[in-house]
Amino acid sequence: MENVIENDYLLEINGLKKYFPVKKTFLRKDIIFNKAVDGVSFKIKKGETLGLVGESGCGKTTCGRTILKLYKPDGGEIIYRGKDITLLPENKMLDYRRKMQVIFQDPYASLDSRMTVGDIIGEAIDIHKLMGRSERNERVQYLLERVGLNSEHSNRYPHEFSGGQRQRIGIARALAVEPEFIVCDEPISALDVSIQAQVVNMLEDLQKDLGLTYLFIAHDLSMVKHISNRVGVMYLGKMVEMAESNELYINPLHPYTQALLSSIPIPDPDESDSKKRIILEGEIPSAINPPAGCRFNKRCRYAKPECGEIEPEFKNIGNEHYVACHLFD
Repeated sequence: MENVIENDYLLEINGLKKYFPVKKTFLRKDIIFNKAVDGVSFKIKKGETLGLVGESGCGKTTCGRTILKLYKPDGGEIIYRGKDITLLPENKMLDYRRKMQVIFQDPYASLDSRMTVGDIIGEAIDIHKLMGRSERNERVQYLLERVGLNSEHSNRYPHEFSGGQRQRIGIARALAVEPEFIVCDEPISALDVSIQAQVVNMLEDLQKDLGLTYLFIAHDLSMVKHISNRVGVMYLGKMVEMAESNELYINPLHPYTQALLSSIPIPDPDESDSKKRIILEGEIPSAINPPAGCRFNKRCRYAKPECGEIEPEFKNIGNEHYVACHLFD
């Protein structure tokens, strides 16, 4: 693996695309595509956390999995440590798979019920041939303790654990091969609220101690603000806004971002009553046949004629605050 590139960006995504073919029907012979990720670009610095938010179906999970090449990209560049890995054949990806790991959303479906916890965590160590059996077992026990479990748990099976404990096992599995970059794909959404903060705090501690870089995908906008250095907002396969975390939450510019942030619950009843909630009208368009121009124009209260004709440029309007909206042309 090459050294970290001089500008300190660990990962650069340029025009990333992932289209899923939709099954033909009797009346339609040509292939149509679900444009799940359609030209997304961003950069992540070494050691930072980039939060990625948006409604269900916006493409954020597909984006994360395509970056890891769990899905084959249909266009764009994935530049990791200065090298474009987009077109690398699978037999050349092994080193990168070690450095780029994932924590999945569902701790029940992501762990093989037929394997012991020790074998689940140690599987990647075996695949990469990193150490012998005794060292591997010591590594597994260390990782279990590092994520708040007991080393004796290595001989148990996933069904013997709670959802929060299973997610800790998933985190230990991701850490087993000493990665640099981890896609956290909604790692807390399936957990009880009382457990979510514990897991997020643990992820922050691990990042600090191990120098990890995260892409943190989530629905919980408050938690994303807490853990992220910068936040990107996706809508229907496109990135519509990105800024430093506090900047985005204090000064949201895109109408879609404003609507999302207005939905964050406020514990204080008086403050909550005085807060203006932005209600979006209309249904989310289909990614198979997205609207022309700005994809949000059908639901935007500020839409102008050009919004339905010309796709807005995703541009920096100052202080590294990026937005794709004709209001800022």
